Amino acid sequence: MASLSKAYSGKRMTALPFTEQEIVVRSRQGVLRAEADRVAQLVGLTDKELAAALGLSTSYLHRLKTDQRISQDASERLLLLENLLQHALDTFEGRPATVVNWLRTPLRELDNQTPLQTLDTVTGYTLVDRVLGRIDHGISG
Repeated sequence: MASLSKAYSGKRMTALPFTEQEIVVRSRQGVLRAEADRVAQLVGLTDKELAAALGLSTSYLHRLKTDQRISQDASERLLLLENLLQHALDTFEGRPATVVNWLRTPLRELDNQTPLQTLDTVTGYTLVDRVLGRIDHGISG
């Protein structure tokens, strides 16, 4: 997951919110449900999209209270998602609507899956991040 933890080349050269070590530590502690809502609001993800990206059912996500901690696996995915969304916001010049539309669009380089569909695995986060890196460098798929 090294590509998700480094500052990436792009128009803004912004450092990502979490390093790999921070992701490990914070995942083990568990992240609050309220943080999941905050991350989803960065680009306007639906609860269904957020739950899928976290490996949770939508009904389970709805049952969690905002002050409850989510599981270690879901916490790791949430932190990776935040890094990925920040990268996408930088790539698409801070335009949340553009980011969410891109996330919902099937891409050839992802076997005609949407980036959101690919986020059902941790490896999918890396693949989507690589696509963003290619966009940052002007390399088409």
